[in-house]
Amino acid sequence: MAVLVSVEHFDAARLQSGLDEAFAQVAGAVQTARGPASRPLVRRGTAVGLERKNGWTLAEYAGERTPDGMQRLFNAAVWDEHGVRDDIRTYVLASLGHPGGVLVGDDTGFEKAGICSAGVQRQYTGTAGKITNCQIGVYLAYASPRGRALIDRDLYLPKDSWIADTDRCAAAKIPSEVGFRAKPQLLQTMIERALAAGVPFAWVTADEAYGDNGPQRRFLEDKQLSYVMAVSRDHQISTAAGKVRADVMAARVPRTGWQRLSCGPGSKGERWYDWALVTTTPTHRLLIRRSISKPSEMAFYLAYSPRPAALRELVQVAGTRWTVEECFQAGKNEAALDHYQVRLYRAWYRYSTLAMLALAFLAVTRATQFPSGEPPDDPAASGEALRAASPERGPPAATHGDHLIAMSANEIRRLFALLTRPPIDQAHIQHWSTWRLRHQTRARRCHYQRRHLTDH
Repeated sequence: MAVLVSVEHFDAARLQSGLDEAFAQVAGAVQTARGPASRPLVRRGTAVGLERKNGWTLAEYAGERTPDGMQRLFNAAVWDEHGVRDDIRTYVLASLGHPGGVLVGDDTGFEKAGICSAGVQRQYTGTAGKITNCQIGVYLAYASPRGRALIDRDLYLPKDSWIADTDRCAAAKIPSEVGFRAKPQLLQTMIERALAAGVPFAWVTADEAYGDNGPQRRFLEDKQLSYVMAVSRDHQISTAAGKVRADVMAARVPRTGWQRLSCGPGSKGERWYDWALVTTTPTHRLLIRRSISKPSEMAFYLAYSPRPAALRELVQVAGTRWTVEECFQAGKNEAALDHYQVRLYRAWYRYSTLAMLALAFLAVTRATQFPSGEPPDDPAASGEALRAASPERGPPAATHGDHLIAMSANEIRRLFALLTRPPIDQAHIQHWSTWRLRHQTRARRCHYQRRHLTDH
């Protein structure tokens, strides 16, 4: 049984050293950045315990007198954000890389109030669960037994409201050579980058927005990449007898065709479902998930694998898809992935990339809790035996000698914020309060002047 390191292991010096190591991975790509705010931002800014992490708050925390340096870092400074992305991937794989890794693709929305931010429009996002004014970023996560982190990102640009409007693109400084790419095409490009970089992985998974896309699946099959992709219930499945809806095929599964399996641990324990597997071709199968408490609730997955794969393995890959949602939650809550106030195309990539670096630091730091190398997501490593439990019997009773559970990214970020926070400088705090009031006064005056000109 692996032994977790103690909380005392995460002292200020060790945490700061860990972030310095993360910074060292990207130092070559940001060494030409102008402005004194760049290094404090990369080293500390996105990992602090601020309520909101934007240019103003980060500059104040970093000791700057104005947000000019932070804003310059995102907009005008000369540095290679794509090189930083590649360095983050290398940093993540050094600690989390595993031959059985899974690439997980998904998109997330960033709600916005205005119309100037690159890619913003009224569109549906699952983040809000409705159509709203937002930007949408497509991300690629890497998940392995030792953890998960975001390793790539691309901004979705709608065709009609953005790509077709050259003046609007120019205002947001979107390069003229950037054309329209649907979300599955963005994901495909990121998978191609992972392949070119030699990322170790065995499977690809994504939700039905990508699984229902035929070109996406054909691309993976042409590359001989195994996948378990969610599809909609009305997805047409190719069989020897013709095309059949996924839910119609599920209705034909006999009672003996279902097996009760866990697709992995969740926040409330093992995630138990009934599963069925229907072979459609020698290399393609339909995986069906059925709720135990509500059997009418089902989910469907298309599975492709050039090599034989057991039901249990496919179930585990299907369960891994949720790790990207966990990355989004941690990224937004702990690494300020959605706190930005940038508008320009390149600035979005820069901010998102630095937030990914902060999230990668938390993921790698979390993995260090297991110096023996055993995975932090294995319940047995924390004294539990949930994997041996069944939904009928429930989890076994805890024993007196149980270890504490593994420390979460949230707790690591909290420790880092408290242990490495700078001393309180009353004059600095008062200076920033005055600066904000002056800025807000100018903004109000300009707003009133514009309104006066419009009214007259």
